[in-house]
Amino acid sequence: MLDSISFIGGGVMAEAMIGGLLNRQIVAPEKITVSEPTEKRRAELAARHRVRATNDNRAAARAGEIIVLAIKPQVLARVLPELKGALRAEQLVISIIAGGRLATLREGLAHHAIIRAMPNTPAQIGEGLTVWTTTPSVTDAQRDSARAIFQSLGKQVWVDDEKYLDMATAVSGTGPTYVFLVLEALIDAAVHLGFSREVAREIVIETMRGSISYADKTGKHPAELRNMVTSPGGTSAEAIYQMEKGSLRTVFSKAVWAAYQKSRLLGETVGKTEQRKPVDA
Repeated sequence: MLDSISFIGGGVMAEAMIGGLLNRQIVAPEKITVSEPTEKRRAELAARHRVRATNDNRAAARAGEIIVLAIKPQVLARVLPELKGALRAEQLVISIIAGGRLATLREGLAHHAIIRAMPNTPAQIGEGLTVWTTTPSVTDAQRDSARAIFQSLGKQVWVDDEKYLDMATAVSGTGPTYVFLVLEALIDAAVHLGFSREVAREIVIETMRGSISYADKTGKHPAELRNMVTSPGGTSAEAIYQMEKGSLRTVFSKAVWAAYQKSRLLGETVGKTEQRKPVDA
């Protein structure tokens, strides 16, 4: 069981992590501190999870043996100076900030024990995937603690090079977006055929769920599974012909590549200067 953990930022992913930690009884609620600027959100987190909530980032950072940076990339440049000098050498920092590179965090915090991680949204129901890597200063005990945290969100994959985090951002981090778009398109197509939206949703989601579970349990290559249900001149063959004609594979490949390039671009800018949303004229 963890002694204490602090979250800088109290957004959706931070709450997902808090929920996972509490459900797995990895840390007691009174040992969790959340720093969140919005008063209403602080009250919600405190009431829902019985955690301590504050608007003081430095105080929150001092309270935990592990500090999770769960803020928006745009505000990292402002938060780093606030935390610089507030951390003890033995504390572990875990960043789930998209594009937040280890070198940027190490320099901005003047701290060396840092983990960069990329969870995804299914973590909110304990079905997520977290890809993570560490600086050389992270100890074996700290790795074990981090692994326990990530496993409370679902599955975890450790990689030995930070370059894989940008790849993971494009594939697993952004991946639910692709899946949700496919779900939406299939549901709309089923409605177009004549199903009610409620029935269409159930049919599509259960079909997707069953197919993914089948692929996982059989361990077979997706192409082999697809061939098993594609009869010559049948409905699957006709549907696949139209998808290939529409360059579906190419569109997916371009989408993932674009997300990867965006993640790399974020890495060059995140934490350097605070990015503000444009104000309407």
